[in-house]
Order: sequence, then C-alpha cells, then structure tokens
Amino acid sequence: MPAPDARSERPAQPSLTGKVDPEGAIWKEGAFRRDPWRPSPAGERGASHLLLDKARWAAERGTLLSRPAPIGLTLGGGESVDDIADDLACFALIALNFAKFSDGRPFSTARLLREKFGYGGELRAVGNVLSDQIPFMRRVGFDAFEVHHAPTRRALSEGRIAEVRLYYQPVGPAPGPGTRTWLRGSVG
Repeated sequence: MPAPDARSERPAQPSLTGKVDPEGAIWKEGAFRRDPWRPSPAGERGASHLLLDKARWAAERGTLLSRPAPIGLTLGGGESVDDIADDLACFALIALNFAKFSDGRPFSTARLLREKFGYGGELRAVGNVLSDQIPFMRRVGFDAFEVHHAPTRRALSEGRIAEVRLYYQPVGPAPGPGTRTWLRGSVG
C-alpha cells in the first residue's frame, strides 16, 4: 500500500477485495469476485464499505472522515478531481463510470489520478466495460473492472484479453538516442 499523502487527513485504507466468485461482477487479480462495495443512500453510514458520489462527499466530508470503515468514491465521465485532490488518500476505491462506449473521459481521469495525483488505491472501471477497452484501461491505471457484458466476461475468464505492447505516445521513460522515439515498448 502506498504511503499516505501528507496533505490528507487520513490514509487510504486497503480496498477489501471480495471473495472469488464466478458469478461476481468484479474482475480483479485474475478472477471474478463478489463486490463488497454498495452504493449508500444519503445519510446512511452503516455499510462497512461505503460507496458514495462526489456531491455527498462534499456535503458530509467531516462526518465521513470519522468512519473507521473504508470509503469509496464514484465519479461520472466529466467530473473533475482537481477540487478533491487533497482528499484522494481518504478513498480506498475510486470507481470511474463509462456511461457510453464512446466516452473516453474516464481514461483521462484515471491517468490523472495515477500520474498527477499519485492515487494508489483501487481504480475501478464501471458502466459500459467491454473487452476491447480493457487493455487501454489497464494502461492508464485501472486495476479492477465491473463487467456485466457476457462476451467480455467469457474473454476475461478464458484469458483472451490482449495486452497493448507498442505505443505511439510516451508511457514511462523515453528510449535512448538513436532509437525511434515515436515507437515505444510497454513499460512493466
């Protein structure tokens, strides 16, 4: 687990991954799992894994910080994280919603969370998650996926999700002089 951000008031807690369950909706660490996170209606604080939206976080921040259980945040496609950057370490999970297949904004948000803000908790793709997007989702930092699409579930279970190995945009250190800098191999 990464060190807590010095700006935060509380370190992020580890995301408690659910037990392996072939019927579970969450793909993480090579298996489908049960999802211990539940969306929480306004005012409810009893759930052990509280998943809430940005508006509720802003409205109840002080009270929520006193909870001993993990807190997760759900962000929509166009929601900014700049205004909550100091609070990111408070979240064990951040779920980014892909409302439509053609909406790429969560890709940008994921990359900002990992690279600019150094977010180290679970980054989950939810919504319209399809097999051809997963390699690119992994590339920008997603490590968990909520998958309901049957062909994508089969492809994940059978290990048929290809990885992107060559990039035309930088992802890590640049190659040395005399190389084709526009063609880079994957890092890691």
